[in-house]
Amino acid sequence: MPVLKIKPEALKLGYAIKLPAGWLKHPFLSGNMIIENSQQLQIIRSLNLDYVFFYPGKSVKMTQPEELNDEDTAGFNMAASEAQLKMQQEKMQRIEQAKAHRRDLQRTEKAYAQSLLQVKSLMSKINSRPLNAIDEAGSLISAMADILLGTDSLVLHLISAAAKEQEGLYYHSLNVATLSMMLAKNLNLSPAQVKTVGIGALFHDIGKIKIPSQILRKTTDLSAPEQNLLKLHTKYGVELVGLTDTFPLEAWPIVEQHHEYIDGSGYPKALKEPQIDALAKIVAVVNVFDNLCHPLDISKSRSPHHALSYMYRSMKGKLPEREMKVMIKMMGVYPPGTIVLLSDQRLGIVMSVNSDSLLCPNVLVYDADVPRLEAPILTLEPDKLSISKVIKIQALPQHIAEYLNPRAQVSYHIQGKN
Repeated sequence: MPVLKIKPEALKLGYAIKLPAGWLKHPFLSGNMIIENSQQLQIIRSLNLDYVFFYPGKSVKMTQPEELNDEDTAGFNMAASEAQLKMQQEKMQRIEQAKAHRRDLQRTEKAYAQSLLQVKSLMSKINSRPLNAIDEAGSLISAMADILLGTDSLVLHLISAAAKEQEGLYYHSLNVATLSMMLAKNLNLSPAQVKTVGIGALFHDIGKIKIPSQILRKTTDLSAPEQNLLKLHTKYGVELVGLTDTFPLEAWPIVEQHHEYIDGSGYPKALKEPQIDALAKIVAVVNVFDNLCHPLDISKSRSPHHALSYMYRSMKGKLPEREMKVMIKMMGVYPPGTIVLLSDQRLGIVMSVNSDSLLCPNVLVYDADVPRLEAPILTLEPDKLSISKVIKIQALPQHIAEYLNPRAQVSYHIQGKN
C-alpha cells in the first residue's frame, strides 16, 4: 500500500497518517490514526514535525470544516490547547501505569526465578533424599497457595524465560503446578485440595528422570518401543513419590493418571471418566495445554490462545468438559503470551491478565521508534482501545516477532492484586 510524506499543513480530516515520532513525543495514544476532527488536526500541526506519513488507501472522505474568522480561531486554538493538555495528562497516567506494571513484572520474575530454583533443588533430591524433597515441595506449594487463596483478584503474568534444553522439566512442572492450582481454586475446591493439586502437579512428571534423555529430547516421532518406554514415566513417578510416606496419598492418582482421557484412550490404564480421579482431571487438562505450547519440536508450538482453541475444538470427548470450560474462562480470551492486533492497528503481546477484567489485559505494544525495554505497556479499555484479532507468530515479520519476543518457553506466575 503506497505511503507518502506530506507536510502537516497539508493534512485534512479523514487522512490516515502515522506520526514520525516516538510514543512519548506526542499526546496521542497511538501515532497511527485517521484524523477525525479539527482539534486533532491542530494538535498535529503544533508538534513541529517536518512531515507525516500519509496512507491514501486507508483514508476516508470527510466533510472539511469551514475557515474560521480571527475571533473564532482564537477560541478554537484555546479549545485545542485544552484538549491537548487533557490528552497529555491521560497519556502520563498511562505511562505511570506502565511503569507500575514493569515494577510488578520485575517482582514477579524475581519470585518466579526463586520458585524455579526450588523446583530444581527438590527434584534433584527425590531419589537420594525423598523426605527433604517432599518437605521443600510442601513449603513451595504452601507459599503459592497463600498468594492464590489470599485474594479473589489475581494477576497472571507472562514470564519471558529462555529455558535450557535440559531444564524443560522444571519449567513444565512449575507451569503445570501454577495453572492447576488456579484451576482448582476456580473449580471451588477446598484450600487443602488446592494444595494437594499443587503437590501432585509439581511431581506429575517426576518419573521422567528415569527415562533416557535421548527419548525425552527427541524432536521427531517416537517409535512404538520408544513411546511405550516414555509411557512408563507414570509408573516410575508413583514409585518415586512412594519412597517417602509424607507424599499425600490424595496426590498419588495425579502422578499416575495425568495422561488418562475420559474416553478411555489415555494411559497407563485406559480409564474412562468415572474412573479417573477428580484432581487428576484438573492436572490432565493443564498438562495438555502446556505440552501444546511447548512441544519438543518448537516449530509445532502453539500460542496460549491457539492451544486453548485447539483443545476446545479438537479434544472434546477426551478432556473433561467442566474443567475445560473453567480453564478457558480462567485464562481469558487472550491469555498471556498471545500476539494481538489492536483496534488502532498496532501489534502487541499480552503480558498479563487480571481475573477481574479478562477482556482488558495489559499489552506490550510494538513501536519501531522505542527500544523494547521501554515499549509502552497499555491496559486496554473496551471503549477506547481493544483487541481486533489474534495473530499467529509465524505471520509476523521477523523484526516484529523478535521485538515482541514470545519466547519458546512461555511461563506463568501469579500475583495477588494490590
